[in-house]
Amino acid sequence: NAGTEADVYISVYGERGDTGSRQLLRSQKSKKFLRGQTDIFTVEAVHLGHLYKIVIGHNGLGSGNGWFLDKVVIKDPIKDLDYTFLCHRWLDQGQDDGNIARELTVTDDRTFPGRQELELKRKKTWAAEKWKFQKGNTLQFYNRLTHGFICLRPDRGVDALGDKKDKYGKVFFRWICE
Repeated sequence: NAGTEADVYISVYGERGDTGSRQLLRSQKSKKFLRGQTDIFTVEAVHLGHLYKIVIGHNGLGSGNGWFLDKVVIKDPIKDLDYTFLCHRWLDQGQDDGNIARELTVTDDRTFPGRQELELKRKKTWAAEKWKFQKGNTLQFYNRLTHGFICLRPDRGVDALGDKKDKYGKVFFRWICE
């Protein structure tokens, strides 16, 4: 129930002005604004220069009008730039703070200094650690609260009860290759 059947509107703001409120009508998908779906729209406007914010919301009409919005990415075809506006909130009168519209500011390298370095560290860490998550491996975590182990098995099963003692001793985590 994270999608919406309501009419969705967006206003895009840049250094040279704004688009005014525009309804997002034709998605490249047959049904728009479904849970887990990425919708793509074309909005024609004069070039606004560097974008700094958007206002996005819906009219609150229709059944199931609440909407969980992850993010909006606007592609500038003239400058070949992508502008990302993170939301990760509900636009729903009955959820979160009850707002059905959000003002979102652009997320870029100035917003998160060192973002590229963090992404590089994340990639290096994943390259070093991904072997642990390969098919056939069992992940086992020690739960300090229950003093037992939680096992994530290769068949996607979970043993959340776990034994209080493990034959390998108490460790925070370990990987067992089967």
